[in-house]
Amino acid sequence: MTRTELPEPRTLPLPGRTTLRAGDLSLTWHRRSAAVSTLLLIALLAAVTAALCLGDTYITFADTIATLTGETGYDRIIEVLRLPRTVLAVAAGAALGVAGALIQSVARNPLASPDIIGVTAGAGLAATFALTAGFAYALLAPAALTGGLTAATAVLLVAARGARSAPRFVLAGIAVAVLLKSGTQILLLAADAIDAQRAQIWLIGTLAGRGWTEAAFLGVLLLGALPALVWAQHALDTTDLDDPTATGLGVRVTGRRIGLAVLGVVLAAAAVSQVGAVEFVALAAPQIARRLARTSRPPLLASALTGAVLLVLADWLGRTAFGDYQMPAGVLTAALGGVYLIYLLLTKGTRNEKKTAGPWSRLRLRARAGRVRDL
Repeated sequence: MTRTELPEPRTLPLPGRTTLRAGDLSLTWHRRSAAVSTLLLIALLAAVTAALCLGDTYITFADTIATLTGETGYDRIIEVLRLPRTVLAVAAGAALGVAGALIQSVARNPLASPDIIGVTAGAGLAATFALTAGFAYALLAPAALTGGLTAATAVLLVAARGARSAPRFVLAGIAVAVLLKSGTQILLLAADAIDAQRAQIWLIGTLAGRGWTEAAFLGVLLLGALPALVWAQHALDTTDLDDPTATGLGVRVTGRRIGLAVLGVVLAAAAVSQVGAVEFVALAAPQIARRLARTSRPPLLASALTGAVLLVLADWLGRTAFGDYQMPAGVLTAALGGVYLIYLLLTKGTRNEKKTAGPWSRLRLRARAGRVRDL
C-alpha cells in the first residue's frame, strides 16, 4: 500500500500585507503601516533634534552631537536641561499612544482613552491628595500610579455588572471620571493656596523639573512590557471580529479584552504618574496613526511614534514659543485635542453627507421612487 503525499496547503495572500515564513513560524505586517512608522520615526528624530538644538541658546547640530559624545561648552544645556526632558517626552508620549490604541481597540470607540475612562482622573485625585496633604515629593509618582490603577479597577468592576459591552465600559469610565474630578476640585478648594497651585500645575501636565529618574522609570517599564505588547499586537487581530465569530475560533474574548485593557491602563497610569495629567495625547495619537496607515484599528507602533512626536513637539513649543514664560505641555496638548475633536466632527459629517448625497445615491433613490410609483 503506497502512501499518498498530500499537497502543501496554500496560503491566500492578504491584501496590503506581507508574510514571511520560517518553518512553523510566520510574520505578517501591514506594508502601509510599516511605511508610515518609518516616516513617523524620521519625524520623531527631527523633533528631538529641534528640541535639543533650538531654545534660548541656539546650538548647532554638530555641537549637539559633539556634546553628546564628548565635552563642550554646552554640556549643562544639553545633558542637564534639554536631553532628560526630551527623552522623558519620547517615553511618556509612546506609552500614552500605545495605551490609547489598546483602550480604543478594546472599546471599539475612537473617543475612548485614559482621559475619558477615568485613569487620568484617578491619578489626578491621588496626586492632588499627596500634594495638599504634605506628603514627600518622592511619594507623588507612586500615589498617582496607585490612583490611576485604582480608578481603572473601579471602572472594570462597574462595567462588569451586567452585559460586558464596549459602550458600557466607556459609560462606566465617564461616570467614574466625573466623580473623581469632583473629588479633586473639593481637595483644591480646601487646600492652602500654594499647595493648590502646585497641584493645579501637576493636573495640567508639564515636563519642567523632571529628568532622568522619570525617563528611566518609563523606559524600563516599556522594555519590560515588550513581550506583552508583542502578544497584544497578535491579540488585537481578533478585536475586529464579532464575539460569536471569535468564540467559534476558540478565542476567549472576555479574558483577552480584559488583558488588553489592563495593559493599556498600566501604561497610561505609569506615564501620567511621571509627567502629570497630559491630556488628549492618548486620544489623538492612535486615531492620527490609524488614518495615516488606513487600517481598521490603531496600529501600536505607529501610535507610539505619533504620541512621542506630539509630546516632544508640545514640550519644545511650550519651552521656546512663548518668550520667557514656559507653557506647560499639557496646555498645548489640550488645545490640540480640542481642535482635533472639532475636526473629527466636521469631517465625519461632511463625509457622511457626501456618501448619502452623491450622484449615484441620488440615481438609486430616483429608481426606488419610480418603482414605488409603478406599484
